[in-house]
Amino acid sequence: MAQSRQKSYADVRTRHLEFEVHDWVYLKISPMKGVMRFSKKVKLSPRYVDPYQILRCIGKVAYDLDLPNELASVHPVFHVSMLKKCVGDSTSIVSLEGLGVKKNLSYEEVPIKILDQQVRKLRNKEIASVKVL
Repeated sequence: MAQSRQKSYADVRTRHLEFEVHDWVYLKISPMKGVMRFSKKVKLSPRYVDPYQILRCIGKVAYDLDLPNELASVHPVFHVSMLKKCVGDSTSIVSLEGLGVKKNLSYEEVPIKILDQQVRKLRNKEIASVKVL
């Protein structure tokens, strides 16, 4: 009785994921907070990294991934809980060359028009603020 009730509560939270060969998935790199995995610092790093292709299925819950040479020291078989399906469309990717984005992912914004200009006084200093479009 109690076991079936606990099972019903646990089943609400579980994700039933199944992937197929040649699907693209993201790999979870930080399963626990504070643990350094794949030489990534955990606090500000993304939870999932690059999409990898599935080479083969091992049972229903384990998958063999095509990992790059940088991750050669990591075993290529992962549990389904460490994977997330990649649902991106390659046609929706915007090229960075047309936007003027630099290699450090910053860009220079050119103001079109000055909308408002004020000089505010803060204690003994005067601070100029300009609102641009």
